Amino acid sequence: MGFQIRHPKDFFSGVIFIGAGVIALVIGRDYSLGTATRMGPGYFPALLGGLLTLLGAIIAMRSLLITGPRLDAIRWRPLILILASMLAFAALLEPAGVVISTVALVVFGCLASAESRLRDMIILIVFLLAVALGLFVYSLGLPIKIWPWS
Repeated sequence: MGFQIRHPKDFFSGVIFIGAGVIALVIGRDYSLGTATRMGPGYFPALLGGLLTLLGAIIAMRSLLITGPRLDAIRWRPLILILASMLAFAALLEPAGVVISTVALVVFGCLASAESRLRDMIILIVFLLAVALGLFVYSLGLPIKIWPWS
């Protein structure tokens, strides 16, 4: 008796969750766990990784029992542009600062959808900059460059 994947979306979602959980467990394996009252640096990655792995296994197993819609064809343009937006942000944050890297993140991300409008893009940039600057730079005082020259 073989297993048949009846709900491909759930199956692949479960696999992604399992992968993320395993990555968290592997990254945090060298950190000490501590206890529930005195958590070490490895406590949260281990807890999160374990929960993600368990949730992924449940979702993947559920996909063998219930029937769901088939997977659509992979749309490569949005996938590549969203990945490019994250990579651009990561690559630009240190040399160019949070303003330019956030603009690049939003512009590449918005290019992934044909429904994006310039007004929405500007609103999103302003909102994300307000949150990033307000939370990380001013509230937490993290040493993040705002502009390339700062």
